[in-house]
Amino acid sequence: MSTPTTTTPVIVPIDTPTLGDRSYLAHDGQVAVVIDPQRDIDRVQALAADAGVRITHVFETHIHNDYVTGGLALAAATGARYHVNAADDVAYDRSPISDDDVVEVSATMRVRAIATPGHTYTHLSYALEAAPAAGAAFEPVGVFTGGSLLFGGTGRPDLLGHDHTHELVNHQFASAHRLAEELPEHTHVLPTHGFGSFCSAGSTGDTTASTIGQERKQNPALTEGRERWVADTLAGLDAYPAYYAHMGPANEAGPSAPDLNAPQAADRDTLAARIAAGEWVVDLRTRTAFAAGHVTGTLNFGLDGQFATYLGWLIPWGTPLTLLGDSAEQVADAQRELVRIGIDRLEGAATGTPDDWTDGDLGTFERVAFADLAQVRHHRPVQVLDVRRASEYDDGHIDDATNIPLHELLSRIGDVPAGEVWVHCAGGYRASIAASVLAARGILVVAVDDSFAENAAAAGLPIATAA
Repeated sequence: MSTPTTTTPVIVPIDTPTLGDRSYLAHDGQVAVVIDPQRDIDRVQALAADAGVRITHVFETHIHNDYVTGGLALAAATGARYHVNAADDVAYDRSPISDDDVVEVSATMRVRAIATPGHTYTHLSYALEAAPAAGAAFEPVGVFTGGSLLFGGTGRPDLLGHDHTHELVNHQFASAHRLAEELPEHTHVLPTHGFGSFCSAGSTGDTTASTIGQERKQNPALTEGRERWVADTLAGLDAYPAYYAHMGPANEAGPSAPDLNAPQAADRDTLAARIAAGEWVVDLRTRTAFAAGHVTGTLNFGLDGQFATYLGWLIPWGTPLTLLGDSAEQVADAQRELVRIGIDRLEGAATGTPDDWTDGDLGTFERVAFADLAQVRHHRPVQVLDVRRASEYDDGHIDDATNIPLHELLSRIGDVPAGEVWVHCAGGYRASIAASVLAARGILVVAVDDSFAENAAAAGLPIATAA
């Protein structure tokens, strides 16, 4: 029995919190469209099956810089039309779409393309329009804005390189205003980026939903003049993950569906040999578990944080990678995260506990709070290493701390101060990654697993800001 057609489209967000992105499934009870799908398309297919709808159209707002798309594979698997900007130079067949083109999805649902350059030159937003009945007038109900207008911000304009940033930031301002002027206040704003993604510029806070009317009142791109907004946006741009450089070419080439079959099991001798050879063996467990006992030479990228973002940022691209996890499910979750950024090949995996992974003595290091750091400085000299980004450090840091942003640590190991190193970040996740890097090199390290904003100054530590 078929699902009845709805008069208002149902819009289902598909969150990928570790990358800070959303994809969307929108349907009328019979047919569905998908916008900016992630690589692991089985999630989308399962949602469509649960809703009893058939995916007939897949849309890309832009050639993504922060993940490998699942759009081409999803279209192939479902027989859907795959809409990519006609101006994008891609190596596969697609349904070319351009500004103001309208795609009739059903008698009561259609999609209109709106050129919104700024995040990229060829960026499109898509207005989802609905009619109460066949033959009735269509009205916008939502707009899929990709990396254009976000909640309280916009997509960043610098991912195509410094030479294009000034032009793109001005395009971004104009695009935000086009959306605000063309669409009614009630239109839901449905961005792809802005939930922790490094593709966003400006603060999107904790907002999870918004409308054009709300953005007109609160988004600086719509409340400030062009000159001030451009200057503020450019001043606020920060580092972004190194793996982004590989995403655009992969998406232009046409990525296939991922292989999510379990990697080959690795035994103790194999793990030891891989560590000795300089390969990456990554422990997925929490930072608490890792600090308490780990295989010497392994690195800790806990699956409980922005795992793929930071692993993709730090790993030299193409380095052989083996995963260690509590369970096969944990390894499978990590594998799913990795294929989203184009790390398709795993050398192997092992599950269990560190005692299952090595015959040697386990490595450990202390986990402490900022109060412990304040106390120990009265008794002996320790070196403080701050691995937050430079902008975070400039906003406020422990007075004598050395700043080496986490993404620079591997190339700046020689800059780590000699002696006992107490490493911290904003909340503990990045500090554990850094501590594992240092411990693997035989450096005496202590990880500060604490909130800098809440507890560093409160512990009596001297806080300085950039001059």
